[in-house]
Amino acid sequence: MFKSGTVVKGLIPNVANSGYDYRLTDNADIGTFVRCTVMARPYIGVVYGIGDSGLPPEKIKNVLGVLKSGLSVQDLQWVQKMSEWTLMSPGAVLRLILNVPDAFSQPRFEQLYCLNPDVGDIKITEKRQMIIDAFNMNDNEPMSVSDIQNISRVGAGVVKTMIAKNVLLPTQVRTKEKSWKYDYADCGDVKLNPEQRAAADAIGCDIDTGGFSVTLLDGITGSGKTQVYFDAAWRAYSKGKSVLLMMPEIALTTQFIKRFEQRFGAQPVVWHSNLTAARRREIWRGVLNGEIKMLVGTRSALFLPWRDLGLIVIDEEHDSSYKQEDMGNYHGRDMAILRAKIIGIPVVLASATPSEETLRNVETGRYKRLVLQSRYGGATLPTIKTIDLRESRPVEYKSNNESETMNPGFLSPMLCDEIRENLSNHQQVMLFINRRGFAPIVQCKKCGWVAMCPDCSVGMTYHKKVGKLLCHICGRVASLPNKCPDCGGEISMRGAGLEKIEEEVRAKFPSVKTALVSSDTVMSRQSMERLVSQMESGDIDIVIGTQILAKGHHFPNLTLVGVVDADMGLFGTDFRAAEHTFQQLFQVAGRAGRGNIPGRVFLQTYQPNHPVLMAICSGSRDEFLRADMDARHAAKMPPFGQLIALVIEGQKEDVLKKFCTDLAASAPNVNGAKIMGPIVAQVYQVRNWFRMRFLIAGDVRAKLQPVVKTWLGRVRVPANVRIKIDVNPQNFM
Repeated sequence: MFKSGTVVKGLIPNVANSGYDYRLTDNADIGTFVRCTVMARPYIGVVYGIGDSGLPPEKIKNVLGVLKSGLSVQDLQWVQKMSEWTLMSPGAVLRLILNVPDAFSQPRFEQLYCLNPDVGDIKITEKRQMIIDAFNMNDNEPMSVSDIQNISRVGAGVVKTMIAKNVLLPTQVRTKEKSWKYDYADCGDVKLNPEQRAAADAIGCDIDTGGFSVTLLDGITGSGKTQVYFDAAWRAYSKGKSVLLMMPEIALTTQFIKRFEQRFGAQPVVWHSNLTAARRREIWRGVLNGEIKMLVGTRSALFLPWRDLGLIVIDEEHDSSYKQEDMGNYHGRDMAILRAKIIGIPVVLASATPSEETLRNVETGRYKRLVLQSRYGGATLPTIKTIDLRESRPVEYKSNNESETMNPGFLSPMLCDEIRENLSNHQQVMLFINRRGFAPIVQCKKCGWVAMCPDCSVGMTYHKKVGKLLCHICGRVASLPNKCPDCGGEISMRGAGLEKIEEEVRAKFPSVKTALVSSDTVMSRQSMERLVSQMESGDIDIVIGTQILAKGHHFPNLTLVGVVDADMGLFGTDFRAAEHTFQQLFQVAGRAGRGNIPGRVFLQTYQPNHPVLMAICSGSRDEFLRADMDARHAAKMPPFGQLIALVIEGQKEDVLKKFCTDLAASAPNVNGAKIMGPIVAQVYQVRNWFRMRFLIAGDVRAKLQPVVKTWLGRVRVPANVRIKIDVNPQNFM
């Protein structure tokens, strides 16, 4: 306990500090929240330790107030350890925790609106439906105009129109504090099979014993991993502990929440980026005061101010969505394990395709492994075959609205025959292509001009549904030119996105009911729930989707999966390309035959003998991963080596290149590691910032972080240059 008048170090939630000295105006402990200012800007910070700046007393400011709550010593240890590992400043890590600006304020007075249950005869456009979804997703709680815009991702004009037409009605001007005192019960009508029971008992033993442990729950798709870790969640909750269930994407929670409610008698609290400001504040405070005991969330849920956390479950632990690449670079899975180690609690990692980093930790004895080898309820694994596109070449088709125009096809005759058979049996089909929009390349047939984003060095994708060109990096929208802007030649569309596949499906199967699933069409839980309901009721014959649809969903009548382009990820520059492609295709294949009818999966490819595709077809997952890990071991790539990427960005090319030259000249010699670069980044320009890269590669025993920290500490960074540090990068663009 620090007494009033003591000079302490106050950690502020911004990116550039490791703490400033302040004088307490009341007694406070380590971790206590304090109000303070930096350059006249107000902050909520935490007491981080004893003051050590050596400033004369008259130069030290008083804190503006000492609050009654705070973070634990273990929380601050986690902040420090995460800072040391990621090379983010402690203040940048704290900003991830104190990321709810209104958490320490009373709800602001502002006009709120509710959804009129009687929308009258107003036409429900796509954007108006997105607003309706936003209200439904947040339990129809009143929202401010800014919340409506942020969550539904529409402009102010759409909101104003719905207010003017009385679809949105003004209501109270202040939100009420929500009580989160949910009472859960084990509704226990789920009968675990012997494999599941053995796994649940093993994890339960760790919870009962206490202490830190990491267990990989390695189960094939459809093996019932969810019910196993639900059993673990109940054990922790029944001991009075809090439980965090992490998921890679909020879209996965639609069916998951139904299963949760069936098992525990009430819904979990859900945390994600599309919550209103008021709801974020309520959940943050509910976690801080210990009211919230069960929560499902994306990676940012890890940074809530947890009290008495007893279990962390990380579903789909291999998923790249756990990697954060803005507001600091960190891996949510790894930081969750770090937090659990400091607290001393179990972690469960669940996956049908575990990451090679996790498998390496199993090999070395750091993690335990529990295996589920059979599908729950007697369902069988699908048969998986390749379709050689060199022999079964896609045929052209006429689009419905351009009867004289022939378009190149992307669905082979063999796959079309399988689709036709499935439809005749009144069973559903999924077509997978991990590319949004209609055409990824818009090019002039005469001079070769390509529609490029003026702010990023990438081509713009044509989205036919909105009739616009879209940059998938910065989000810039542009009109599709009628003619080439350089020579006046004819514009052509090359390549295929899921919109083009839908056009081909409708041309070849005119009577089918289709649905598109991507980040463009599924932007809320409500829209995913609508899709799930349509699939379950049989209102959709063929669903065409990107990776959002590849995992976590259970459609009993979906018995055929066709992968339009299985080669798409096989030849990337990333050393993880084979692993990621295997994981993605394995997860896609796992959507087929999850009910009583066996499933079939067909992979269209020009490389049927590629090791990844052969491994998927033969079911030899472990052999493939072993071979891939052996190759990484020989190359000293993770998990048998370490990588740290430095991405140097500048608004002026000449300044950026000079700084990178100077930085390379000052690079240290490191025993057991080498520093490579600078090189031009694969995507050289992003949002008008030019980009160069360094890569530091070292042995697993090399301590690279202190080297990088010392190296960067010796250079002066120009005002229009910024450095991003990425420890064990997942993205090499």
